[in-house]
Amino acid sequence: MQRLRSDIWCAAFVRRHNDLGRMCVIARRGDPVAGQIWVEVDHLNGTSSLFVPAPSATSDGLERTFQLRYDKVEPLTIRERIAREVDFDPDLWVIALDLRNGDPGLEVVNS
Repeated sequence: MQRLRSDIWCAAFVRRHNDLGRMCVIARRGDPVAGQIWVEVDHLNGTSSLFVPAPSATSDGLERTFQLRYDKVEPLTIRERIAREVDFDPDLWVIALDLRNGDPGLEVVNS
């Protein structure tokens, strides 16, 4: 069984957050089938966090798990890191989520 396509996963993630009244958009579209997905969280206080794919903790590889790469840092730090990754991997997806408090709705594993 294959993992859910990146474009479908991103669309569902954005819709779920927007349905909850949060501002969430696809900031960058990548490969629709297998592009990596990064989630940038704006904490609405001048800081941002970045979640990136984690090595899969499940044996079947179907779950999308993330790890926290940057926690509450200057937004420029995250934008620069995303730009470097796009140079390396142009298939990258980036989701931007405004979230003052609360759960970003990602399965996060410790790195």
